[in-house]
Amino acid sequence: MEFQVVVLAGGTSKNLVPLVSKDVPKALLPVANRPVLSYVLELLESSNLRDLIVVVEGQDNAVRIGGWISSAYVDRLHVEVADVPEDVGTAGALRSVAHHLTASDILVVSGDLVCDVPPGAVAATHRRHNAAVTALLCAAPVGGHSEIGGSGGKDKAKKPGQHNIMGLDSTKQFLLNVTSGADVHKDLRILKTILCASGQMEIRSDLMDAHLYAFKRTVLLDILDQHPAFHSIKQDVVPYLVKSQLLSSLKLEVSANGASQMEEGWNDGVASQIDHLWYTQRQMGPVSTFDDLVAGFPHDFFSIRRVHKCCAYIASKNKYCLRLNSIQAFCDINRDVIGDASHLSGYSFSAQNNIIHPSAELGNKTTVGPNCMLGEGSQLGDKCSVKRSVIGCHCRIGSNVKIANSVVMNYVTIEDGCSIQGSVICSNVNLQERVVLKDCQVGAGYVITAGSEYKSESLARKEKSTQ
Repeated sequence: MEFQVVVLAGGTSKNLVPLVSKDVPKALLPVANRPVLSYVLELLESSNLRDLIVVVEGQDNAVRIGGWISSAYVDRLHVEVADVPEDVGTAGALRSVAHHLTASDILVVSGDLVCDVPPGAVAATHRRHNAAVTALLCAAPVGGHSEIGGSGGKDKAKKPGQHNIMGLDSTKQFLLNVTSGADVHKDLRILKTILCASGQMEIRSDLMDAHLYAFKRTVLLDILDQHPAFHSIKQDVVPYLVKSQLLSSLKLEVSANGASQMEEGWNDGVASQIDHLWYTQRQMGPVSTFDDLVAGFPHDFFSIRRVHKCCAYIASKNKYCLRLNSIQAFCDINRDVIGDASHLSGYSFSAQNNIIHPSAELGNKTTVGPNCMLGEGSQLGDKCSVKRSVIGCHCRIGSNVKIANSVVMNYVTIEDGCSIQGSVICSNVNLQERVVLKDCQVGAGYVITAGSEYKSESLARKEKSTQ
């Protein structure tokens, strides 16, 4: 498709502590016992996009992620891993690799995306309209439905600001307005030029920006170069492109002798002049459309022309699309990939609708329910119960242990009589006898002493300073 592909794999996200650490970058967090980055790489591979630039924040993270890619995708993908400074932002990450971008169009995708929408469909829309940017929009998930992660995660998911407010034209192909979801309770300011040019706008708050974009390279690089303060693709670059896609030319009488002045731009000055014209014309009769507005003025008094096109590809509602950008999302995606979205897992499910590795061992009267996963080399003692949970590789689980709606990563030891509900247990954790956890997150290598009970807690070792 002659697209160059950039995967933004990030680093260690603060939103995912204690799941991430200096040893476990975000891109390697497990989803159904596979690094989340693998879902994007295989989505791209399925669209025959095999030549990739993977951008990682932090040199150590880049080494870890690059090493994993080299071993997992040898002879399958050609990947160049580029490290950028931490906290540089998505726009800064693109700015850092700008000298590598040579194709006419660039496909940019977030490395935390778990999705079954073909990137080729977005690319085809972009090429068909010769757009400056085309964004993949998906149905926004309904917050608060996950059983994993507990009530605290539910409350967070329901807060405003999770999704942008989108303005679309009548064909739902062009983006006319993008407003941050954080402003959902504020008055929206929409330029008259947009409304005049489009005739009507549909406002949507049920769509999620999936962080998969097609950009025209020259436009993208010009913006990154001219606006060094732009930090985020979603919050800065795309809204700027949407806002600046129309250029207004307005001729204003400024003197009695007929001299005129041309004001050009898409700023509030032009919008205020349109408001004035609208008000003036309404005094002379009913005005309902832009054509009515300009009917009483000279032919060349007012004109709008499109500078570039901003397009949207809206995925159908039966497509799966979520980003692993919070603990709640981590839990939701793990639940979905072994449940309703099992086609994304890449695994074959048993007649009991679960995945139990042939090398795993189950004790007497131990049950592993549907929508569960048990990884390679893991062992469960007698009379254990596992419901709607993912258990990683080489875990040692004692007798009379109950695990429900949880994610347990690799090399975890859980001793007799423990009860775990709605929790995430990171790798190399040791839970001693009779530990009770509800709605908790336990960081890598943590030890919980026998008989302890925790509810809605985040437990992690203090990382040693590198200084």
